[in-house]
Amino acid sequence: MNYLIGAFKPSCNISITFADGKSRKQVPIKKENGQTVMVPLFQSQENISGKISIEPLQGKKVEHNGVKIELLGQIEMYFDRGNFYDFTSLVRELDVPGEIYERKTYPFEFSTVEMPYETYNGVNVRLRYVLKVTISRGYGGSIVEYQDFVVRNYTPPPEINTSIKMEVGIEDCLHIEFEYNKSKYHLKDVIIGKIYFLLVRIKIKNMDLEIRRRESTGSGANTHVETETLAKFELMDGAPVRGESIPIRLFLSPYELTPTHRNINNKFSVKYYLNLVLVDEEDRRYFKQQEITVYRLPETS
Repeated sequence: MNYLIGAFKPSCNISITFADGKSRKQVPIKKENGQTVMVPLFQSQENISGKISIEPLQGKKVEHNGVKIELLGQIEMYFDRGNFYDFTSLVRELDVPGEIYERKTYPFEFSTVEMPYETYNGVNVRLRYVLKVTISRGYGGSIVEYQDFVVRNYTPPPEINTSIKMEVGIEDCLHIEFEYNKSKYHLKDVIIGKIYFLLVRIKIKNMDLEIRRRESTGSGANTHVETETLAKFELMDGAPVRGESIPIRLFLSPYELTPTHRNINNKFSVKYYLNLVLVDEEDRRYFKQQEITVYRLPETS
């Protein structure tokens, strides 16, 4: 059977290298097989260039109907795994039909590429960018090679960033006010706030502040929502008294946050919430949730 297995092996090796691959920042990305690999980091409007090398195996030639490279931005829903929706698709034809007998190198360039969305790996969806090289062949099936890269886009600090002030209460039992210093935070920011107890007639055991990520995919009846609690921060242990004020100081940098993604290509959204949880002595839980916007500041080298 060995000769049969050999018949289906690719008759060449394909390598894809980026022009500035040695100097460009590399970031980790998790592959489908669970392995983590380092890939180059780009942002929208950058040039993506490099070279493709095709090397036939010893004593073999590669007959083909053309060689091309594509730059693809794709969204994949995990409940529809294997079906990619392309929101960006650029093609460069590298070679006309012919035969390759020895190692052949092709330069490629995609100029000022519009990459509006960030790379994202979620619970039910992923957004990826990939270079795809195809050696078209009629009979033995095309030979395809992929190279991932990551896109991150940066946002300047918002000009208006209002604080969040809210009141929460149970009539004649509990009345608290809480305040967060702003409503928009960058990924390495600090949430600073205060909680005031105006009326306390139930015995509160403890109080936590949670950061929650809500990922919604699909639309209409086919909407899937996944909520993850990324951080839990104990604000208070024990019963507060009327007039007491509790400070909040929560650093975001230890947590794996992404920017807020709103309706990405009508496929998915990712939103973040601050969730205040109070637990009384009878283990009843009281919640107050508030959305915050998370954004990525330009990185300072």
